[in-house]
Amino acid sequence: MKPGLLHKVLHAIKQARIAIIGDFCLDGYWFLDESGSEISVETGLATQPVRSQRYSPGGASNVANNLVALEVDEIRTFGVIGNDPFGIEMVNIFKRSGIITDNLLVQDSDWSTHVFIKPYRNEEEQNRIDFGNFNILHNETADELIQKLKRTIEKVDLVIINQQVYSGIHTEYFRQKLTGIIGSFPDKIFISDSRSYNDSYNGAYRKMNDTEALRLCGLKVEPGEPVPFTTISIAAKTLFQRYGKPVFITRGSLGSVVTDENGIVEIPGLMLVSKLDTVGAGDSYLAGTAAALASGFSTDIAAELGSFTAGVTVQKLFQTGTASPDEILKIGLYPDLIYNPEIADDIRHAGYHKNTDIEIINRINKSPDIRYGIFDNDGTISTIREGWEKIMAPMMVRVILGEMFRDADESILAKVTSRVEEFIDKTTGIQTLMQMKFLPELIKEFGYVPEDKILNEHGYKEIYNTELMKLVRDREMKLHNGELQIEDLTIQNAIPFIRELNELGIKLYLTSGTDVEDARHEASVLGYDHLFEGGIYGAVGDVTKEAKKIVINSILDEAGLSKAGMIVTFGDGPVEIRETHKRGGISVGIASDEQKRSGLNQTKRTRLIKAGADIIIPDFSESEALLKILNIR
Repeated sequence: MKPGLLHKVLHAIKQARIAIIGDFCLDGYWFLDESGSEISVETGLATQPVRSQRYSPGGASNVANNLVALEVDEIRTFGVIGNDPFGIEMVNIFKRSGIITDNLLVQDSDWSTHVFIKPYRNEEEQNRIDFGNFNILHNETADELIQKLKRTIEKVDLVIINQQVYSGIHTEYFRQKLTGIIGSFPDKIFISDSRSYNDSYNGAYRKMNDTEALRLCGLKVEPGEPVPFTTISIAAKTLFQRYGKPVFITRGSLGSVVTDENGIVEIPGLMLVSKLDTVGAGDSYLAGTAAALASGFSTDIAAELGSFTAGVTVQKLFQTGTASPDEILKIGLYPDLIYNPEIADDIRHAGYHKNTDIEIINRINKSPDIRYGIFDNDGTISTIREGWEKIMAPMMVRVILGEMFRDADESILAKVTSRVEEFIDKTTGIQTLMQMKFLPELIKEFGYVPEDKILNEHGYKEIYNTELMKLVRDREMKLHNGELQIEDLTIQNAIPFIRELNELGIKLYLTSGTDVEDARHEASVLGYDHLFEGGIYGAVGDVTKEAKKIVINSILDEAGLSKAGMIVTFGDGPVEIRETHKRGGISVGIASDEQKRSGLNQTKRTRLIKAGADIIIPDFSESEALLKILNIR
């Protein structure tokens, strides 16, 4: 979605009017703290004190809450609550948000408001406590609800049907009545998100996840098992033929698939760096999608808005989060997408240029006219900093655990180490300072260090750099003394390849997430600084000035936006690959084994393909073939 269109969509949905009929729930978060426990006089058992509690809308309530955050003009709720404090709290939440609650019915008997209490002990969720599992919807209540909806339909642009629980409003009697309503208003959009009754509600659009889609097609998939796009495509076509209405299928981090009369569209997933909480993500996706559909936009645009909305909310922990237009603009104007996940995750899908190890991900259809070459430094050319992750990871683990570092048990240490390794994997290639800017959030996430003891990004960068530069200076000294050769500190054939590009008239630029002074110094030490006529760029102590983005933008300013295809970027980090891909340049991912300085690093391969690499090479040993592919020779 182009930036101008995203602005247009977010403006248009402010005029939308949406009704939601479904299972309205609350999610409760109880944070237990045993330090306040005492022995009950009555039972002799230890109490479980709740230090704090928080309530967030869940199910249909969360969809409504997301629509509020999106600034949808009018939101009408149709559902049933109990005559209990939780029902009163839900209505109060809705009224404070401007949601119309006139059609929330109270059934005095056989009904409790649906509430899911999630106790947390030491950040670990305990067994959930549920209210409402034994509800029985009376037919008289169902009739009243249906009549209220029927009288309102002409006043809204779209109706969302939510089914969250077995013990909710969706009895067989209610489903028959609601299906009749859908048939009576064929020009009105109804979109159903149902955990158990997707085959009900003929005439409605469907939103479901990949597991539900396969189940509806008679296929079974284990929880967490990846579902290939080809399989999802078959399911999407089958379901569209069955229902005759658009189908939206979410795929978790892999994005979503939309099918309608125009065929199938794949919506890529978002590459997100922070820790994620996927509770309520489906509700957020549904809200964004429904808001766009209600405003007259196509299914693929609606799905993109749904993806951006969910991408914001999954980054909000311990809550069923929402996404504001500003938050969506921040994530959606220039999104970091996940490309070709199936090829990335399974090398068996790799396709190679004839008789080479050059993997072609995206065919370059037209003969490119390359004029500019951008190189990342570390891991693409130089290996002088090889092993930086082994310095950064222990350093981050130490500062996250603080004074607990020496005494932390194995489970805590493993948990922190795993989170740090995941973080480093996702952020490889960005400025060191930006990585350190995220570090305080990681420290707060675990809570072992008091806030007044947490440093800023500059403080942590100094700690890391001090340790890293010991390694770098030692290698420089060995190079100076003849213990190491240039070839020992560079990727195979990298410098000859760069020299050849320079001689062929390609204007070269060198970029790095390392401080610019260090990048220039190391390029000089290794003897290739003079080959970069366009200059050497690096971090300047300001996280808002990303060298790789600046270089790509400056080239486009010089050459013109229509000349993006004249740029080729070589890099082993996702930042330079992703930024080039966004702007229409050609990207060559260097999936290098920095220890051996040649051969394939499969972890890098996965990372670079997901960032949008067009070509993957392990090193520059097959330079002649690469030059021909790029139409340079």
